[in-house]
Amino acid sequence: MENYLVAMAVFAGLYGLMALGLNVIWGMAGMINLGLVGFMAVGAYTSALLTVRHATWPIPLGILAAVLVTATAGALVARITARMRGDYLAIVTLGFSEVVRLVAANEIRFTNGTDGISAIPGPWRGEVAPATFNLIFLGLTALAVLVVYVVCQRIRHSPYGRVLRAIRDDDQVTAVAGKPVLRFKTEAFAVGAAITGFAGALYGHYNAYIAPEGFVPLITIYVVLALTAGGTGTNAGAVIGAVLVVAFMEGTRFVVAAIPGLAAVQIAAVREFLIAALLILLLRVRPQGLFPERHIRHPVPDPR
Repeated sequence: MENYLVAMAVFAGLYGLMALGLNVIWGMAGMINLGLVGFMAVGAYTSALLTVRHATWPIPLGILAAVLVTATAGALVARITARMRGDYLAIVTLGFSEVVRLVAANEIRFTNGTDGISAIPGPWRGEVAPATFNLIFLGLTALAVLVVYVVCQRIRHSPYGRVLRAIRDDDQVTAVAGKPVLRFKTEAFAVGAAITGFAGALYGHYNAYIAPEGFVPLITIYVVLALTAGGTGTNAGAVIGAVLVVAFMEGTRFVVAAIPGLAAVQIAAVREFLIAALLILLLRVRPQGLFPERHIRHPVPDPR
């Protein structure tokens, strides 16, 4: 039971990282991204390929390469979709994630196809007991979330973050004010994608195995729900919302198990219903999330 709770805490941290990445793209810059799981897969496969199949890079270098590759992919997607907004941008990014999954499933030479990549190294895996490994990785994940949270907070409270929020509110007015909107959007998308790729690389090294069927669009939906429940635009809301969604997902497992006479399909359906009902109730009570965004006031200098 203790190992199970630690594993769930690790996954909550990974969801928190992806929610922070989404908050940069959507919460700050206002770009809808439904391709999060695609960037997660790019990060996971990049680090796995470099540390297992085609090279023997150290884990830190593999993770760094995953961050750089996903940042580049995010910048390219942002450039391609520069003129798209709203539903059109959401559809294209969702299509990107499906393309990544299909390529991973059919490229036998590099990704091993649907068989996936196994034996992905983890820090001290095999040298310590599984319970100790889980605790070590939980500490590393918590440290990663803390570092990314501090960076995102610095971005949010900086002049750069104010420009991103101005673009989110009205990009045309921001362009008239002389700001290079396309450059800011590209950079925000690259930063958010890099954070998501970082989470994907950590997932691969923790799970020791990745396969295309592990990167389904439902993961993106859960992250979007986490950010919405926590509070769009706030980094604290992104992390707390991720913890809340994982708690809902795993807590319903025990609730449904106490209901007698349910088949496996019915158990899955009831779990999804309970998760949806809890999230709807939360958003009914707190429409702007648990930590709604507050306008940051800056003192106006005295002209005298």
